[in-house]
Parts: sequence; structure tokens; C-alpha cells
Amino acid sequence: MKGAQQVAASIAVKDMTVAAKFYEDVLELEKAAESPDGTYYKTGSSGIFVYPSTYAGTNQATYASWVVDDVDATVNDLKAKNVSFEQYDNLPGVSREGDVHVMGDLRAAWFKDPDGNILNIVNKIG
Repeated sequence: MKGAQQVAASIAVKDMTVAAKFYEDVLELEKAAESPDGTYYKTGSSGIFVYPSTYAGTNQATYASWVVDDVDATVNDLKAKNVSFEQYDNLPGVSREGDVHVMGDLRAAWFKDPDGNILNIVNKIG
């Protein structure tokens, strides 16, 4: 889409109260706007829109990725908040260092929100 300025992932959840605790308290995202349809969280120059849906948790792929300066430190911070990380040992050309998947100089880790939506942190995109 030529001229697009930002992109926002839309993440379906079953319970907005449970989701708010996770996205605000655990991930420490800033609530930017709230409506009866859902909540928009600002993250960097873009954001995510979290909304209630009966289809929450049905996506089997990564919903959203965040670029972080230090994947290992972020994993440790999230583990201290009881976040569990996914282990994908069937990815070609990928090794693991604990919970961090390594693909050359790319480091990534996957985890799920309370509804089972798959989220990701990486040290770079591309």
C-alpha cells in the first residue's frame, strides 16, 4: 500500500480484562485508545489492536513481532513475569540457545498470550 505510514496487528482475545493485564502489566504496552470495540496499544511507531472475539487463539501462526535491542534480556524479563516460551525445533537452519532461536545473526523467541495467540520478539527484521 503505497504511502502507508504504520501497520497495526489486530489480535483477537476472549476476555478483555485478562488481555489488558497481560498486554499492560506483563508486556508493559502503553494503552493509546480504548473503545467498546477494543483497545489500541502503542508500541514504537506502530501498535496492536486487541479486540474481543470468539475466534481468539485460533491462529496457529505468529500474530505480532516486536524488535527489541536484546532478545536474551527480554526473554529473562518476561520469564520473571511467568511467560513461557515456545520451542520450535523443526525449523530448518535454526539452532536454539535456551529459549532463543538463532538463525545466523537473527535471534528470536516466541511466546503466547493468555488466549494462545503466538507472539514473537526478534533482534531485527529482515
